[in-house]
Amino acid sequence: MSNPLFDLTGRVAIVTGTSRGLGQYMARALARAGADLVITSRTRESLADFKAEIEALGRKAYCVPLDVRDYDSIQNMAEEAFSHYGKIDILVNNAGCNIRKPALDVQWEDWNTILETNLRGTFFVSQAIARKMIPAKYGRIINIGSVTCVAGYAGLAPYGASRGGVKQMTMSLADDWGEHGVTVNCLAPGWFKTKQNEVMYRNEEWVEYLSERIPLGRPGQPNDLDGAVVFLASSASEYITGQTLLVDGGITVGKVRALPPKKE
Repeated sequence: MSNPLFDLTGRVAIVTGTSRGLGQYMARALARAGADLVITSRTRESLADFKAEIEALGRKAYCVPLDVRDYDSIQNMAEEAFSHYGKIDILVNNAGCNIRKPALDVQWEDWNTILETNLRGTFFVSQAIARKMIPAKYGRIINIGSVTCVAGYAGLAPYGASRGGVKQMTMSLADDWGEHGVTVNCLAPGWFKTKQNEVMYRNEEWVEYLSERIPLGRPGQPNDLDGAVVFLASSASEYITGQTLLVDGGITVGKVRALPPKKE
């Protein structure tokens, strides 16, 4: 028997940025827990195969175009999603981007692209959907952050600024909307292989270097986020808001070798 605390049957969840990658994995997890979905990308056409996959799981999936850098697109998405289902219970702000460069090479437009997508987009999508949740006195907003919310890495200055901003913004929105029954939390993955960073994972030496610094001994696999996203979307997290949940294999504990490696 499934645990009713984690049962999302009857709930409607929006997951942004579901044409590929971690967004699809999190959407699948919510669907398997019982939620019907609104899935978004810049074009409806890019969502056709994933829509069919969700429907094969026995859940509903409604495709809506969304460009999180465009204010009107955000408003139109919120209205269309709400009109289709009549309510919105869960929002996962997954849409994001990165441009990996040394700090001295970052261009003005690189900064704008990253911050407008990851930070400004997350805020205004949250705002548009909160306007639908507040009258219902219920909502779960899950902002997707990153290990860069709490740690700095060379080559990721604008990205880290955007994700650190998401963490701080999450706390502010939690305070704003808590009285209306809307919780706002940040789910922060550690080092996961995605389309944005897959080139790094082709370097076996780098993967070994990374894995040595993760207490659980490996980078994240996409399904490692399933439990966390369902938890934050469910009744089980009813009294949790304004928090950042790191799903990082422990890399943020700052693992270092305090002793030389053992000799065989």
